[in-house]
Amino acid sequence: MLTDNHGRQIDYLRLSVTDRCNLRCFYCMPQEGLPWLHRDELMSSAEMLRICRLLTGMGITKIRVTGGEPFVRRDMVSLLGDLAALPNLQHLSLTTNGVLTAPLVPALRDLGIRQVNLSLDTLDRQRFLRITHRDEFDRVMKTFEALLAHGLEVKINAVVMDGRNTEDILPLVSLTRELPVSVRFIEEMPFNGQGSHYADLPWNYLRILDAIREAHPGLEKIPDGPASTSYNYRVPGHRGTVGVIAAYSRTFCGTCNRLRLTASGLLKTCLYDEGVLNLRDMLRAGASDEQIRIRLLEALRHRARDGWEAQRRRREPGDPHESMAQIGG
Repeated sequence: MLTDNHGRQIDYLRLSVTDRCNLRCFYCMPQEGLPWLHRDELMSSAEMLRICRLLTGMGITKIRVTGGEPFVRRDMVSLLGDLAALPNLQHLSLTTNGVLTAPLVPALRDLGIRQVNLSLDTLDRQRFLRITHRDEFDRVMKTFEALLAHGLEVKINAVVMDGRNTEDILPLVSLTRELPVSVRFIEEMPFNGQGSHYADLPWNYLRILDAIREAHPGLEKIPDGPASTSYNYRVPGHRGTVGVIAAYSRTFCGTCNRLRLTASGLLKTCLYDEGVLNLRDMLRAGASDEQIRIRLLEALRHRARDGWEAQRRRREPGDPHESMAQIGG
């Protein structure tokens, strides 16, 4: 087992396969986009597989593939197949914005992927366009329908943004009435390539919960899974569930079980740190597997207690200015 200096077991890797995305979501990046990584700055599939094979041999049992948008990477389906074949890996899942995903859903199911997180911040076409700056609502909804039709577990991730989509909270909750989906509302974070949009967070997880309870006073708390990032609830009589993720408030850090690996090979032991080790550079410098293991264990021995400590350790004070697309959503 992998454990950090605070006694937390680490068994989950979030693997970013690209920094590129085909949407320009307000909370993630500027409308004009970002300075994308050059091809040689990205990890190759072989490099990703080598690192993942090492980590699954050290105790990682779950990998979630993220981006940017994973499916803008051309070799994505074959890479998922190689990841699915890794020894000791028990759970492979992915997060997608759904623009390119609908035709691939049968292949994902055949690879053994059983759970997909779909980023969907609104059920209104015009608000979708204003948030994402792309007219792709229909393609995303086709992905949603395809995932359900093929029996995959669907979690909807909705970032709550003041003045942009708060009126979508209750319509999104209503999806859980008839559908076996989990709708999770996420506090907006400062990872948008510019820094925080607000002096303080207008819609934190408590305010989101209050808005749901006002419409559904019988909202029931249900058990949270081990190391869950979401506080989970059910509206009586609904098939699906509702969750809130205190991503900016960082109230779940005490049970954090995850590492992040960016598309450029940067290991992050916390979402809010600057990165603690570049594994791509180690691979290209000829490091052995044992040398990489030693450095990984050393990084875990110096892990921040929580996101607040990780942010204080950054070289530049204040909110981070990188984009979530660069970190891995």
